[in-house]
Amino acid sequence: MTPYSLAFYLDVITSGTVLDARPTDSPEQVSAVLGNDFAENSPDGRAMWRDYGMVEFFWQRESPDHPWVGHHFTLQVHRLSSLGGAAVNPVIRARYGRFARRLRHAKLERLLDRRGVRLEEVPDPNGPEYALHWQPDSRVSVLTRRTPRSGQGRRGSGERAGYVYAVHSSTSAEQVAFYRARYGGPRAGAVPPV
Repeated sequence: MTPYSLAFYLDVITSGTVLDARPTDSPEQVSAVLGNDFAENSPDGRAMWRDYGMVEFFWQRESPDHPWVGHHFTLQVHRLSSLGGAAVNPVIRARYGRFARRLRHAKLERLLDRRGVRLEEVPDPNGPEYALHWQPDSRVSVLTRRTPRSGQGRRGSGERAGYVYAVHSSTSAEQVAFYRARYGGPRAGAVPPV
């Protein structure tokens, strides 16, 4: 993986933004940053998301008479394994360069540690197949495949053990507390992602 694409993930995890687009920004504010090359989905008029390739932003509103309120964004990192660079928004690619098909969690965590940024393990309802890590300052979480998925080809689904599946913001302290209460503390004896 090039240092530039790694810098993108580090920037997102430390800042809680995508090129300064915040999870609470309006659809217009996000498009001003990422451009108008997106697919829009709004099945009921009260929730909407825009798919900018690997990056998706989500909004909610009380009714069609109310404005959209930013809720969160997700980096669908697993899409890179099958789509490669085509999954990366052109604005992001122009700034950060080429993206590798997979992001190894251990490498990401080492680079974050060098910046003094720590990820906390959080029990996840998708465990033990997945591991969830949370950065409390930026409220960003990282979902990593913990166990291998059978039937993967060379370019498989991106769900190999030890690789990042998705990055998500905003994950609140309340949500983390709920996961810890519901699913237990960091699992005793859990094997960290490779």
